Amino acid sequence: MYQSIKRFIDIISSIILLVVLFPLLSTISIINFFFVQGNPFFLQTRFGKDLKPFSIIKFKTMVPSATKKNILGKWSHGDVEITTFGRILRLSSLDELPNLFNVFRGEMSLIGPRPLLKNHIEKYRKNNIRRHEVRPGITGLAQVKGRDGLSWNSKYGYDVFYVKNLSIKLDLYIIILTFRVLINRAGHKEDGVEPPK
Repeated sequence: MYQSIKRFIDIISSIILLVVLFPLLSTISIINFFFVQGNPFFLQTRFGKDLKPFSIIKFKTMVPSATKKNILGKWSHGDVEITTFGRILRLSSLDELPNLFNVFRGEMSLIGPRPLLKNHIEKYRKNNIRRHEVRPGITGLAQVKGRDGLSWNSKYGYDVFYVKNLSIKLDLYIIILTFRVLINRAGHKEDGVEPPK
């Protein structure tokens, strides 16, 4: 029952936030266009509710490294570097703002387990698959309980706990703690990597 209510809240909240934050999103897009010299957005396949794949939308923060070309004059996978503006976006978590489009489209929720790459899912223990019973979120219990300072098993544990105890009270608790984490920048580390374009 709450998942249906939660989806309604996600739709209304994402619309309001996209409208209110439109000037900021537009400004970041324009500035980022010059820093990455092209498309300011980054799309990557992640896995959401019921393990359904979708393209997560973020601001691009990495570009091919100018100092790491191979003998053919091309960049190898992983030879990337964070732009100056990209570093600011990551430290402030503003690179995640385009996730709001994923929320509006129903691929994500404001709150839930972070969506992961396929290689992480392949290493799951059987019980961890339960984290995919809900839509992945922009923020979640693992993010406010230690973020990247946690081991993967601890993250999965918090994710499964969230699924088992899903409630408006828990979501409000996570929202409040999210603001504290954003201010303190506790446990922050890069969330995934972008392949060179």
